[in-house]
Amino acid sequence: MVNSRANSEGIRYSHISSNEGKDWLTKQENDLIDPGCNASFIKYNYGKYKRKGLLILSSINNSKIRKEIVVRYSLDEGESWSKPKIVYSGEAAYSSMTILKNGEIGLFFEKDNYTKNVFTSFSLKWLLDIAATSDFYTLKRIKPVDVIILYR
Repeated sequence: MVNSRANSEGIRYSHISSNEGKDWLTKQENDLIDPGCNASFIKYNYGKYKRKGLLILSSINNSKIRKEIVVRYSLDEGESWSKPKIVYSGEAAYSSMTILKNGEIGLFFEKDNYTKNVFTSFSLKWLLDIAATSDFYTLKRIKPVDVIILYR
């Protein structure tokens, strides 16, 4: 599966192959609104979820502007997606996720009109159990860590 943005359409697309990429089925994801921004998509393959169909997507939850980064999950390998859970409600853009050694999900993203790159993490329990309207930073009472990237 590949999940991609569609510039100016306000939604995302999923592309699925059942024969190792020889043929693809493209599916419009009307529930995954997006202004045309890079997202992150991982298969959660840790602990009791190894070899299961749990996918996690971080993306922008706005069809017009790059604002409100959210995470969603799918328990059926992308056939359907959960309601979005807000990670940051301000300006946000590209994101990248990873599974940490302790099983939490690490999320790195751009925020505040591209002035900061931040890293934060959340538990699978938070993603699967807490109400979709809850704000992540309020729940954990933490702020993301600002990351300074130096280029040579």
